[in-house]
Amino acid sequence: MTASTVTQSDVDVLVVGAGFSGLYLLHRFQKAGFSARCFERGDGVGGTWYWNRYPGARCDVESMQYSYGFDEDLQQEWDWPEKFSAQADILSYANHVADTFDLRKYITFETEVCAAQYDERAQIWRIETATGETVTAKHFVMAGGCISTAQVPQFEGLSDFKGETYHTGNWPRQPVSFAGKRVAVIGTGSSAIQAIPEIANEAQHLTVFQRQANFSIPARNQPMTPEYADTWKSDYAEKRQEMRYMPNGVLREVNNKSALEVSEAERQATFEARWEAGTGAFLGAFNDILTNKASNDTMAEFVRGKIRQIVKDPATAEILCPTTHPIGTKRICIDNGYYQAFNRDNVDLVDISETPIGRMTETGFPVGDRMFAFDAIVFATGFDAMTGTLFNVDIRGRDGRALKQKWEAGPRTYLGLMSESFPNLFMITGPGSPSVKGNMINSIEQHVDLVVDTIIHMRAEGLQSIEPELEAENEWVDHVQVVAHKTLFPQANSWYMGANIPGKPRLFMPYIAGVGAYRQTCEEIVAAGYKGFQFKTSNPSQTP
Repeated sequence: MTASTVTQSDVDVLVVGAGFSGLYLLHRFQKAGFSARCFERGDGVGGTWYWNRYPGARCDVESMQYSYGFDEDLQQEWDWPEKFSAQADILSYANHVADTFDLRKYITFETEVCAAQYDERAQIWRIETATGETVTAKHFVMAGGCISTAQVPQFEGLSDFKGETYHTGNWPRQPVSFAGKRVAVIGTGSSAIQAIPEIANEAQHLTVFQRQANFSIPARNQPMTPEYADTWKSDYAEKRQEMRYMPNGVLREVNNKSALEVSEAERQATFEARWEAGTGAFLGAFNDILTNKASNDTMAEFVRGKIRQIVKDPATAEILCPTTHPIGTKRICIDNGYYQAFNRDNVDLVDISETPIGRMTETGFPVGDRMFAFDAIVFATGFDAMTGTLFNVDIRGRDGRALKQKWEAGPRTYLGLMSESFPNLFMITGPGSPSVKGNMINSIEQHVDLVVDTIIHMRAEGLQSIEPELEAENEWVDHVQVVAHKTLFPQANSWYMGANIPGKPRLFMPYIAGVGAYRQTCEEIVAAGYKGFQFKTSNPSQTP
C-alpha cells in the first residue's frame, strides 16, 4: 500500500449526540463536503434540553446569548419569549435548527453507541451500537455533553419502594402530576432549586432532603421585549465577537475593583444592586470573589443575610445558609422563588448532612429515628459530569488502550479536545477546556469550528491522523490544575472536582482561565502549525 492510501471508511465522521454540539457539527460537515452520521440515544434532538424536562427547568444564561451565532438569518428570525428561556422553548429552538438546516437525515435516533476501537493499520475507527450495527469512520467525535449521565445514588432498598421515582436529568416526556401527593426531593443543586418551587405549588406536601446547602441568586426573569431583543439583533455580529473573548463567554458588566478596596457601604451597595439585577452576574460584583477568600466571605455573608431575611423560620433559614464552601466554587444557581418556597405550610426541609437517608422501604425511608412516607421521590442528585458520558462508551485507542484506563487517575487531554494514543478522536467541550464554566453554546461553537477546520486542513494536506504529543498533553494537564489552584474552586467538594461520584478522582476538570483566554491559546496553537499535535500521512506499517 502506498503512503497516500488508507482503508475506505463508511463515513468520514461519526458523531455521538444530537444536542447543540452534534447539530452544529453536522451542519458544518455537510457544508464542508464530508460524509457524516450521528447516533443519538433519545428519539429527538436537543441533548440536555431533551432529557431535562423537570418542572421549572430553565437556562441560567440569557436567551439572546444562549443561542447559535454561526448564521445571521437564524439569529434574526428566532424570537425568544423570555429573558431566560424555559426548557420547552430551548427544545423548540433545537428542533427549528435541525429542520432549518435539514439535519435529521444524518441522525439515527434511539441508538446508543457502546464501543469504539481505533484500527491503527487501517487508520479508521470501528464504532459499535447497542442495536448491533458497526460503522467505520475516519474521525470520531464525542459530542454527548458534559452533564448528561444522570447520577442516581445507590440507596439500599431502592427497588423496594412502590411509589413513583424520577430523576431530574431523565424526566418523562409525558406530563407528571404531583397533585395530592406526598413528594420527596433529594438534593438541593441547580435542578432541585429550579424544581422545588414548581413542585411545591402542586404537591399536597413536599419534603426536601439537603446534604449540603447551595447558594442561589434570584433570576429576575421577565418576558422578552422587542426593544431588548433589538439591542442584540441590531448588532449581533459585533456582540457575538465580543462575547467570544469574555471570561465566561457572555457579555456582562465587569467590576475591576477588589471587594476589599472599597468601603463597607460601597461593598454592600454593590452587592445589593447585583442582587436586585439577579443572574449569575452577581459573582462579577468584584474582581477577586473567586480568588480571595476574604473577599469571597463578604459576598457569602451578604447572601446568607438575604436567606435569613427571606425564610421566615430561623432554624430553616440556618440550614439553608451554605457554610461548607466559598460562594461560586460550586455552580452558582439562579432561581425563581427557591428560598420563598420554604415559607409554605406544605414544604419541610430535612438536613441529612450528619444523619443520612436509611434503607428504603415500600412506602419511604427513615432519617435517624424519623420515618417518612411518600407517593413519589424526585432524585435531584446530579450527573457524572465531564467524564461519565465518555466512559459510557468503551473507547479503545492505539494498541487497544482503553480511555477509561488511561484516565483512571483523572482525565488527561490536550486542550480538552483530544487525548494522546487516541488518533482522530475529538471531544467537544471535554475536560481540560472551559466547558461548563462558561456559556456552553459559545464554547461549543468554538470547539466545533476548531475540529472541523482541523479536519479540513488534514484533507487539504493529505494528512490521515492527528493526536496530541504526550509532552504537550502532560503540560496542559498540569497547567489546568495550576490555574485552578490559583482560585478558590478546589476548596469545594463539587462535581467540578468529581466529588459527587464515589471513587472518582478529585481534581478540577474544567479550564478556569477563561473562555477568551482559552480561545486565544487555541488560535496561537493553530497559527504555530498545530503546536503540540502530531500528524501522520499514513501508518508506516502499511508502506511496502
